[in-house]
Amino acid sequence: MTIDEDHTDSPLDREDQEIGAEVADDPEALLTSLPHYYRGEVTQVSSAQDRIDQTTNWAITVLVALLSVVFSSPDMPAYLLLVALVALSIFLSYEVRRYRFYDMYRARVRFFQENVFANALVPLGVEHPRWREELSDDLRYPTFKVTALEALSRRLRRIYVLLFTVVGVGWVAKVTLFTPETQWTEAAEIYGVPGHVIAGFLGLFYIGIFTLAQWPKKRQAKGEIYGEEPGDWKNR
Repeated sequence: MTIDEDHTDSPLDREDQEIGAEVADDPEALLTSLPHYYRGEVTQVSSAQDRIDQTTNWAITVLVALLSVVFSSPDMPAYLLLVALVALSIFLSYEVRRYRFYDMYRARVRFFQENVFANALVPLGVEHPRWREELSDDLRYPTFKVTALEALSRRLRRIYVLLFTVVGVGWVAKVTLFTPETQWTEAAEIYGVPGHVIAGFLGLFYIGIFTLAQWPKKRQAKGEIYGEEPGDWKNR
């Protein structure tokens, strides 16, 4: 057997390979298979949402633990709260990635609803006349529907701005109200780095996250997975 023959040979008959195409040409078979596909996508959405929730729960748990440690004794240094900022940033990076996958599955479910179920209830026409072709292309070449920047902005706006704010308020309270015997600049100092420098860094950090949380407010670029171009598959 030649190398070419080895690559072209397949354990499946031609008829087996084209079973999907036969379903596409049979309206009854297609209508039978579509609900199974829809349930599968809904399951993917639920699973992705659970992963996001788990990340958020871990972020809150770590934050509460560090706050408890820092405020358990006047001798506990304020810089431990900066560890909370690092931990929250790491969890946020995970959540941005997971949110993009969640949004991809959610977009498919919504796409299916508006082009199949909505028209089945009241046949007024479909939003995307070539919805089957567009959905097929997205299943073959999955693409993110939201950019990393937009996902970051959304997760900040919905949950992480609040968590970061709690850390910031806690840090200010620790270096002022809970260390009255020293100047706040001394309480904020980290291994020789002056307290006012640390405060300036935190100020820039919070300006940055509040800016990112407010922009962009409207969905823009869709992004892509593994370099695939997203095209105009989903507009909203």
